[in-house]
Amino acid sequence: MRKIFIWCFVIIVALISIAAICDIIVSKNASGKTFDSVESIPHRKVGLILGTSPISTWNGRRNYYFDHRIKAGADLYKAGKVDWLVVSGGDYRNTENGYDEPVAMRDSLMKQGVDSTRIILDYDGTRTLNSIAKMRDVYCQDSITIISQEYHNERALYQAKHLGIDAIAFNAKTPGRRTSWLRNRGREVLARVKLFIDIALGLHPDIK
Repeated sequence: MRKIFIWCFVIIVALISIAAICDIIVSKNASGKTFDSVESIPHRKVGLILGTSPISTWNGRRNYYFDHRIKAGADLYKAGKVDWLVVSGGDYRNTENGYDEPVAMRDSLMKQGVDSTRIILDYDGTRTLNSIAKMRDVYCQDSITIISQEYHNERALYQAKHLGIDAIAFNAKTPGRRTSWLRNRGREVLARVKLFIDIALGLHPDIK
């Protein structure tokens, strides 16, 4: 019984250590590549807004992560920091609290003054890997601005680096609700571990 307890303890410590190392590597890679102010970020031709639904699939309430990403993209466009906005997400209308994410993002951007002819809808954005890879393989972009919350941006920047894309990121505001932040931050730690697993396994993006 004692040996089982020791082995369980060792495994738990190892898993926590691996998660922490993955988290630190991703964060360090993003150093100097993320920006919080519109004035300081360099111009890039294309901005990529990573998808999320306007309504939380978790509780059916308004999703402020969506609102802040839309505002960030609109602010960059109106300031001349990006010329085009690719809104990358999935069509989840057949799921509970689901939306057509690209259409919802486009419509919200238009309400904030973005020219509809400068918005490109991408339906392969069901995974961050797909969103990033499509910028390179379909839209032929090797230099982009990624738009999402900071923790998501950091992972996307690492993915972009792995795919050979020169990317920077603009940090949309992170909602202040503590429970929401903790839940999303916890998911992000696991997503960073999965990022390295996918890279090790040579996972290819699923682009239609």
